[in-house]
Amino acid sequence: MIAGGIGLVGCAPEPEEAPVAAPEPTATPEPEPTPEPQPGVGPACPTDHCVSVAVSGDLLFHEGLWSQYAIPTNEAGQNFDFVPLLEGQRAYLDRSDLAICQMETPLAPVGGPYAGYPAFSTPPELAAAVKAIGYDVCTTASNHTVDQGAEGLVRTLDVLDQAGIAHTGSYRAEGERDVPLIVEANGVKVAIITSTFSLNGLYADYEWQVDYREEEPRVDPERAIAKAQKAREMGAEIVIGVQHIGEEYWSEPTGGQIELAHQLHDSGLFDFVYQHHSHSVQPFESYNGKWILYGTGNTISESAPPAQQVNNEFLMARVQFAKQTDGTWVTNDLAWNAATNTQDGRYKWCSVMPDQPQGVCQSPDFDAGVLERTRATANAMGAADFGAREWLITQE
Repeated sequence: MIAGGIGLVGCAPEPEEAPVAAPEPTATPEPEPTPEPQPGVGPACPTDHCVSVAVSGDLLFHEGLWSQYAIPTNEAGQNFDFVPLLEGQRAYLDRSDLAICQMETPLAPVGGPYAGYPAFSTPPELAAAVKAIGYDVCTTASNHTVDQGAEGLVRTLDVLDQAGIAHTGSYRAEGERDVPLIVEANGVKVAIITSTFSLNGLYADYEWQVDYREEEPRVDPERAIAKAQKAREMGAEIVIGVQHIGEEYWSEPTGGQIELAHQLHDSGLFDFVYQHHSHSVQPFESYNGKWILYGTGNTISESAPPAQQVNNEFLMARVQFAKQTDGTWVTNDLAWNAATNTQDGRYKWCSVMPDQPQGVCQSPDFDAGVLERTRATANAMGAADFGAREWLITQE
């Protein structure tokens, strides 16, 4: 029975198997391309993507500056060549992905009239020189923005446009003030948000023409913070705050300067904050992991009397940001240089850094004094302890 049963099972017909459908061919997914590193042109980048931003202070022109750089009218209709005046900055700006200047004064029509203090009117050839040496953006909010009225304000913006310089701080049309300036540098969207504390008792035709409040506080941190928030919503990855504020010829920030800078950083929307107007170098501060520069000094200026020596001493800073794996940006490097305003008896931006990239500026002792004063001021709030360093361009 058992054997027979086995036999019967063995002799039973095999059931037919259902045909198996051939698997559909599937495409092999392409691997995600590895992004190319974008270290930028600044110092060594610790991650795959960095961007560096150089900033400087007031372009402050009196007659002594422009008269030394007059030329016979050239084919472009220019009557001045300011490139030699500012040429020393080029090497530093070339080692930055983005460079921001401060157009302190309104620009005159071609041929003038020109004027110095108190109601400035600066030769318009300055804009072309600023572009030629490497600046990308100029802030235009200052206590002198409306020295030449609305006509001078608009003319300044027109001349900057013609030179290819982006700008923010003063505006031609209602609504423009509320739109943050966002520029791209090394693949990074950077917003620049500025304001001024004063118009020297003058008034714009319309409040929207300048980043300024006619009511207290003149510099409105809430407006700047709202504009920073809008910039973030528009895709800005890095936001830089710039204020024209301070006490002239002081080497220390006022309580108002400190409070304003802290308010901007406390919002969590700004990555770097700096200030100008005092015509003097003021300290750096590391505040909750982010940097503040309280005073750039001028970018260039005519010599002031010895009692105002700080007017003739300048500082440029470069801050580098590194992109982290979570997509955030962290300050990686902060460097600064010091300069004076003459060389070989002529007005000229001249670096006094220890590597002497332009040679001796005024004299070895004079240059050393400028550097030492700038070093002491820059580090007066402990910046060197937090990593701020001197910018030796010949070593890059």
